[in-house]
Amino acid sequence: MSLLPVDVDLALVGGGGAASLVLAALARHGVRDLRIAVVDPVHRRGHDRTWAFWDQPGNDLDDLLSASWSQVEVITPEAHRTLDLAPLRYAMLRSGPVYDRAAEAERSLDVTRIVAGVEALDDDGERVLVRTGVDRPVLRAGWVLDSRPRPPRRPGRTNWLQHFRGWWLTADRPMFDPGRAVLMDFRTPQPARGVSFGYVLPVDSRYALVEYTEFSPHLLTGAAYDSALAGYRDLLGLDPARCTVREVENGVIPMTDGPFDARPSPRVVRLGTAGGATRPSTGFTFAAMCRQAEQVARALAAGRPPVPAPAYPRRHRWMDAVALRALDRNLVGGPEFFGQLFDRNPAARVLRFLDGATTVAEDLAVMRSTRLLPMVTATVADAAGRLHDRLAPARRKPWTVPAPVVGDDSPAGARSTR
Repeated sequence: MSLLPVDVDLALVGGGGAASLVLAALARHGVRDLRIAVVDPVHRRGHDRTWAFWDQPGNDLDDLLSASWSQVEVITPEAHRTLDLAPLRYAMLRSGPVYDRAAEAERSLDVTRIVAGVEALDDDGERVLVRTGVDRPVLRAGWVLDSRPRPPRRPGRTNWLQHFRGWWLTADRPMFDPGRAVLMDFRTPQPARGVSFGYVLPVDSRYALVEYTEFSPHLLTGAAYDSALAGYRDLLGLDPARCTVREVENGVIPMTDGPFDARPSPRVVRLGTAGGATRPSTGFTFAAMCRQAEQVARALAAGRPPVPAPAYPRRHRWMDAVALRALDRNLVGGPEFFGQLFDRNPAARVLRFLDGATTVAEDLAVMRSTRLLPMVTATVADAAGRLHDRLAPARRKPWTVPAPVVGDDSPAGARSTR
């Protein structure tokens, strides 16, 4: 005799950062009358990733942060900028405290946890059958929030990756300035097609995350990441004989103007990168995941459907597409592009723009700070591409985000930042 599926009001498919933030937000908003389940093949604990983001101090994340900075550096070969972020801050959050808070929320919300992978979501418009195997559905949910990684609905006109490797370095003497972070350091050798930079997130004077990042179409080998990181460490003047690599982080994040399907069916809502939370021009994701979690919790507390607003305004998604095209076609150089943004705008405005929180007037000011001719060229080409896709949709090869490279060359699970 077959067993009937468990009935719940809300199922969270995927138990990573996006789901953890939702659980914490539900507990914070006092949602107690929902039957909730989490379905994930891994019960996540500890530090499996690090997020870096900006926000205003004085919120519920304060107690979880590893470090935060009111000043950051943006460095190009031509200039060394120290930027005051007030009233914002740049912050670093490791995943362990987020998972711990989610575990507390699970207990207080009496959440059912199913350690299994989901094979199918069957949505009939009234309920969603959550299937973890071919025999039977394990859950029947009123709503599903799905945060599993997904490719865009169709490949974009530009498909890049933010890919990186970072070393958590411990030094035997003070080597880092804990009062400021290096947000972008473009003195790294630039790839033929793409952008590279390093950054430094110091926890204290002897402990920091030092990372090498590329925006480009293809991954490197493990040896190439290590070589780039060693080169950046040397550029910073860090003595390798006095530094020990305690942990290694690897990650890959999509940078594409391809559309992500945030509502694939009536009662399935996607969150995180799959729900459009990743900013195409930068790869930043965490702040948008926080907004999604807050909007979902507020909606459920008010008895409304748990459907967050689009992560970024439509005009910002268009601007991202233009910027990606300009960078991909070498119409502008990455160091030049980002350097001009910070040279010609207050730092807080640039950060709000990258977070999708600027007004139209501020967007126009940001656009005026870039070189006119390359961006006009990219805008015209983007418009032509959009028109062509409407009249004769392009047959592009399927595009998926590859697993990050760990060790020398072996793909494996990500430890992603930002």
